[in-house]
Amino acid sequence: MGRFQDKVAVVTGAAQGIGEAYARALAAEGAHVVVADLNTESGEKVAESITADGGSAAFAEVDVSSPESTAAMADFAARRFGGIDHLVNNAAIYGGMKLDLLCTVDWDYYKRFLSVNMDGALLCTRACLPHMQRRGGGAIVNQSSTAAWVYSGFYGLAKVAVNGLTQQLAHEIGGMGVRINAIAPGPTDTEATRETTPPEMVKKLVKGTALKRMGQPEDLVGMCLFLLSDEASWVTGQIFNVDGGQVIRS
Repeated sequence: MGRFQDKVAVVTGAAQGIGEAYARALAAEGAHVVVADLNTESGEKVAESITADGGSAAFAEVDVSSPESTAAMADFAARRFGGIDHLVNNAAIYGGMKLDLLCTVDWDYYKRFLSVNMDGALLCTRACLPHMQRRGGGAIVNQSSTAAWVYSGFYGLAKVAVNGLTQQLAHEIGGMGVRINAIAPGPTDTEATRETTPPEMVKKLVKGTALKRMGQPEDLVGMCLFLLSDEASWVTGQIFNVDGGQVIRS
């Protein structure tokens, strides 16, 4: 019996990378997992792989910037597995992200970027919350980044917003029995990082960490599972760096 036996977890951006690692770990601990992503082909493969390995998973296509799409995702999870207990807001525009300045980034791209990376977490929370209430409560994990504390242009701005959203929602939904926290990864070796961040920039980031290595998606799994579990029943509204010692906050 795993920590999440017969619980239902929705993980957005779970078709690859860190989100996929979260989805697989939750399934391995007994959860019914909704692999939610805009990438249908990869998302279906992840769900099928989890099922083939003895877990319980289903794919749901979702555009997290759309109220209608996020509502349909939540309704699908409730119909398929009977409700929702956990939500991991991991989806983001990151792979292939434009590297630009706040003062010069194309305005339409900037608005689309924030609609996914900032508003997406709120829309998914709004969609899943009624289903979580009907189950008596639950827990949410938002994906932040150490970019919130170091200069990172509009990407960092979006993650600052995720942190603020986490803290504000903690007070709004705590009385409903729902906890919400955020994980802030440091430089992590994913396909999205490899295709987005120049190698010389990655080397500089790694040199600035205390552990002098890139993180792996699996390095983040333990914190995610802890924050969703009953072991963290007195923890909400917090942002946890899992970053190899990149950022030291007092």
